[in-house]
Amino acid sequence: MDTKLKIAMAQMAPVWLDKQATLSKVEKAIVDASKEAVELIVFGEGLIPGYPFWLALTGGAEWDKKVNKELHAHYVSNAITIENGDLKAICQLAKEHNMAVYLGVIERPIDRGGHSIYASLVYINQAGEIKSVHRKLQPTYDERLTWSPGDGNGLQVHPLKQFTVGGLNCWENWMPLPRTALYGLGENLHIAVWPGSDHNTKDITRFIAREARSYVVSVSCLMTKNDFPKNTPHLNEILKNAPDTLANGGSCIAGPDGEWIIEPVVGKEGLIIQTIDFNRVYEERQNFDPVGHYSRPDVTKLTVNRTRQSTTEYFD
Repeated sequence: MDTKLKIAMAQMAPVWLDKQATLSKVEKAIVDASKEAVELIVFGEGLIPGYPFWLALTGGAEWDKKVNKELHAHYVSNAITIENGDLKAICQLAKEHNMAVYLGVIERPIDRGGHSIYASLVYINQAGEIKSVHRKLQPTYDERLTWSPGDGNGLQVHPLKQFTVGGLNCWENWMPLPRTALYGLGENLHIAVWPGSDHNTKDITRFIAREARSYVVSVSCLMTKNDFPKNTPHLNEILKNAPDTLANGGSCIAGPDGEWIIEPVVGKEGLIIQTIDFNRVYEERQNFDPVGHYSRPDVTKLTVNRTRQSTTEYFD
């Protein structure tokens, strides 16, 4: 069997808070990756339509502040509703190019009423089918002012050639129990998506790789002052407190021994492509396997609730 897998990390800035324009940018990246025979392409956290940077810049925690309400409404209106077919074109491209996709989106799901939003990591297989939508379990810091907490339904893994691939959003990667939930499903290629910056990726990427004896692919977004569209609501108020660089990238890959394959890439937009070999997983699992020969389920065991949560249940 072919033990090799060709991966592209799509490190890019969104067309901030513009769903359609950012979707077009993602679609172009998939087409470009297909020219390099890429088999898996990964995009950063919440890339469509972007990270809520304004919360830290406009007094996001202030009650009933008009600017924050208006920006939130604009954000929600540009979120992804999968049930409405917003990802249909991306699924078609995945099928056309036989390419799996991990895509970070801000999701506005119908099954939670259609008004709240979630930071979701969507997996689309090489047949163009959406196989899991993982809603971030716990929004971080000021994210809680705009994102809702998710559930365990998306703690899933997927076969990809010889690999078993799973993923988590941003600081979820620091949570040992969600990591363990994926390890227990046989994950050996871990996808970690981030809004951006090497201060997030430079330590945790190698740590997870060494803990899991798996490949870890961390993919981040980019964002500078110049990436804010001119028609962004309340742009002047956002920019007056914004640093020149809000997210510098830092996408990287660590091998199953915890050593760098690609060190964090800073400030560069585009596709970062690498081929990995599954056999390295078996080599490193000889001395450590966190849910196999180096585990004690008779002493410690994890229970995972993967039920998709909803406020209502209807019987007709």
